[in-house]
Amino acid sequence: MNLYPLIRPILFGLDPEQAHRLAFSALDLCTAAHCASLVAGPPIADPVRLLGLDFPNRVGLAAGADKDAQHLRALSQVGFGFIEAGTVTPIGQPGNPKPRMFRLPEAEAIINRLGFNNKGLESFVSAVREARAGNALRGPVGQTILGLNLGKNANTPIESASDDYVAGLTASYPLADYVTINISSPNTSGLRSLQGADGLRPLLARLRDARTELCQIHRRNVPLLVKIAPDLDAAQIAEMAELLPEFGIDGVIATNTTIAREAVKHLGHGLEAGGLSGAPVREASTRVIRLLRTKLPSAMPIIGVGGILTGADAVEKIKAGANLVQVYSGLIYRGPALVSECAQAIRDHFKLA
Repeated sequence: MNLYPLIRPILFGLDPEQAHRLAFSALDLCTAAHCASLVAGPPIADPVRLLGLDFPNRVGLAAGADKDAQHLRALSQVGFGFIEAGTVTPIGQPGNPKPRMFRLPEAEAIINRLGFNNKGLESFVSAVREARAGNALRGPVGQTILGLNLGKNANTPIESASDDYVAGLTASYPLADYVTINISSPNTSGLRSLQGADGLRPLLARLRDARTELCQIHRRNVPLLVKIAPDLDAAQIAEMAELLPEFGIDGVIATNTTIAREAVKHLGHGLEAGGLSGAPVREASTRVIRLLRTKLPSAMPIIGVGGILTGADAVEKIKAGANLVQVYSGLIYRGPALVSECAQAIRDHFKLA
């Protein structure tokens, strides 16, 4: 029984950020009352081993939904194979001025310029530690894999960005199943410049050295992924694909939101500043995945994200070369049952392959 179609008009009548908070509060209550199934689809087990980790299925939650890791127990009950919490910055920050999030229902899209609003690393780590201690990540399809997504503070100079990422990696390392370095949000000034070789090479070298030390201290190797933009051209993607394996990066998340507006410029709010997500980014994201797959080592996993609103969209990412997928904006338009739909479609795809 999927109640989300009845709930969505209420949520869409609210400010997007208010609706986000209300939706999570409702999901938390449903979880506490053991009735998350009222909004989630049937749990789909489709285990796969990647990054040295056992994923219960191939569908995850993208970063940005649970920035402060406050809802891990509830999210685990929806049937995700993995959840990526964050983006977190070393010091808490309010993000950009409001309004900063806009729905474009005609295009099944969202524009946001949130700007890494979060409570900071100390609060984030505390919340993850509490979730781990309470076995909150045990879901209906098994133990949910947890990724932690790291960013830099808005007031940190770009030349010092590696300090923020190393601080995040150091604090999150003992608690993460994997860690993602977010260098592709369009909502922190200068951040995307780190995707170019001049910015990326020294950052990756610093992270490689930090992880080597952390691995020795904690006696475990935590996979390190990098999240990239859908707006990179073929030459930039080829350059990225060469650099990431060189510095021991374990996987790529493709992609973040886009700054392109061609598909929505005629719509209300279509020219708002920020990152565009949802259906209009689907083709760009898939293009990046397809190019990456031809350039990266075959064993290097790609997590495909961007414009997944149906099971067919999820399978499209897999066919393009992704090993796992993530959803976020699709949940806003389709609700939590999208997780089950995508997991089932991917499982059926591999059975037929």
